[in-house]
Amino acid sequence: MAGVGGKMSGFQDNLAAMADKLGGEGLIAELCKGFSLLVDRDKGVITFESLKKNSAFLGLQDFGDHELRSMVEEGDLDGDGGIDQMEFCVLMFRLSPELMQRSEAWLEHAIYQEFLHHGQNI
Repeated sequence: MAGVGGKMSGFQDNLAAMADKLGGEGLIAELCKGFSLLVDRDKGVITFESLKKNSAFLGLQDFGDHELRSMVEEGDLDGDGGIDQMEFCVLMFRLSPELMQRSEAWLEHAIYQEFLHHGQNI
């Protein structure tokens, strides 16, 4: 998504800030709300058409058709032509490198805590 990256930088910053404010579970809940704003109600996935129609909800109203199609293509991991809820969450994390780094740190911390809880040395 070469053309989309520059326009997404502000959104990326907001996503990381949301993670700081809401924590992991709160962020996932907000991403689910975002998905529900963009989904095509008949198909149950985000399509190019539903993304274009509702793009202002994510501050993407300045994106052109090519950029919106690129987002759907990048997010459509199973190749069915739409973005389901899990694919949407994955896409949002992928669009925010800072958030990806934080999620890796959260995972490492959780694994470390689990090992400590079971009395194992790392």
